[in-house]
Amino acid sequence: MTSQTIANTPTPDQIRRAPKVLLHDHLDGGLRPGTIVELARACGYTQLPDTDPEKLGVWFREAADSGSLERYLETFSHTVGVMQTRDALVRVAAECAEDLAADGVVYAEVRYAPEQHLEGGLGLEEVVEAVNEGFREGERRARGNGLRIRVGALLTAMRHAARALEIAELANRYRDLGVVGFDIAGAEAGYPPTRHLDAFEYLKRENNHFTIHAGEAFGLPSIWQALQWCGADRLGHGVRIIDDIQVHEDGRVELGRLASYVRDKRIPLELCPSSNLQTGAASSYAEHPIGLLRRLHFRATVNTDNRLMSHTSMSREFEHLVEAFGYTLDDMQWFSVNAMKSSFIPFDERLAMINDVIKPGYAELKSEWLFRQTASTSGSGAS
Repeated sequence: MTSQTIANTPTPDQIRRAPKVLLHDHLDGGLRPGTIVELARACGYTQLPDTDPEKLGVWFREAADSGSLERYLETFSHTVGVMQTRDALVRVAAECAEDLAADGVVYAEVRYAPEQHLEGGLGLEEVVEAVNEGFREGERRARGNGLRIRVGALLTAMRHAARALEIAELANRYRDLGVVGFDIAGAEAGYPPTRHLDAFEYLKRENNHFTIHAGEAFGLPSIWQALQWCGADRLGHGVRIIDDIQVHEDGRVELGRLASYVRDKRIPLELCPSSNLQTGAASSYAEHPIGLLRRLHFRATVNTDNRLMSHTSMSREFEHLVEAFGYTLDDMQWFSVNAMKSSFIPFDERLAMINDVIKPGYAELKSEWLFRQTASTSGSGAS
């Protein structure tokens, strides 16, 4: 008998301890409520809806769950509003790395838009250097707590603005200094990725990596443009690829040409289940397309998107999926290896993370049933 032949549904503690990989997480969507309050007080920001950290955290969750786009976007105005100084950026980035490490994340790519942090007088380079400093500090603090994490930054350009090429050039300048790639984010409708072709063409000429928010709200045309016009390495969300997959009454599954291309080319999908429920991409975890995409062997990954707004973590995301689909540690390992394969660090470093960190970590967790079984049967023999 092996761990694969018995029920190895992970416990919440095992899920937390499992080595996890995160590709889609927004820095301004993951602040601690207490930090927001303290930073607001320090910089004179007076627009917070509440100054009690616990109540503020509840407000963020309720605003994100409200179904009102206006209230949802307001949540980011508050987090970005207190992230306008070097010290604030260093602190937020360090706490981000600490929090992820405490949740069992061993590798993360965290994205943010440098152009949104200039109101306090910082330049783009100063923003990047402050965030990088914070990530390194957070990694050091994690090591001090007996944990390991590596964090890479993704520089995001806002798709409704006109600074994509400038941010792409910035990402390229810092590509060996903590920045691992580029992204565009913001409202998809009315702002197709093809508006920023100059940035993507530049990055391709420089052999640099980029992902594109696509297929979250706008659907298949957004995915098609991100891939076929822009050449994205990964799809930020990409959940609407499900619109090109037909499940027949007899259970037969038929993939359209775009879905087939995404699966055949092993294009990573940065799926964010809790966030997708908030934006209406799925009505429940059990009905989230990740279940079918996993079954069809798409390059699916599990992500948090905005931990504060969704009141989530990587562990919570996996807890929901374990409950909804009966996933095991083997499934968790599959998602984690997928994500590590799809990261933007060099191949040999990805391989080392998979073989030396992720697989041994899951092997240890999957072996725990042996010791539980021994403990449960010890003392049961004849006296």
